[in-house]
Amino acid sequence: MGRPVVHFEIGCRDRAKTAAFYGKLFGWNTTEAGPATNIDTGSAQGIQGHITSLGHEPEHYVTFYVDVEDVQASLDQAIALGGRKIVGPIKIPTGSFAWFMDPDGNAIGLLQPAKP
Repeated sequence: MGRPVVHFEIGCRDRAKTAAFYGKLFGWNTTEAGPATNIDTGSAQGIQGHITSLGHEPEHYVTFYVDVEDVQASLDQAIALGGRKIVGPIKIPTGSFAWFMDPDGNAIGLLQPAKP
């Protein structure tokens, strides 16, 4: 079974400035959601995302999240294949996530939705 890309994230220093830029450029609607700014692309196609300012490195990045059944197992597999753990797994209200770096240094997110 394939694993879909389900979310994207844009890291920045200034969330308001970044949200305004993408809103004007692509017509995206944004709403504040605690430490993130949610992005509604206004389309039924594609995926939605969010903007965040971590307050530390990395400050500038774009990453995507892949839906997985088990974040820890997928993270372990990424490491076994030559990747490197960045963070996680971390529990969030909608499930749990982790970041890993692929062998070329790209940061990728894993997202395990909460079970209903």
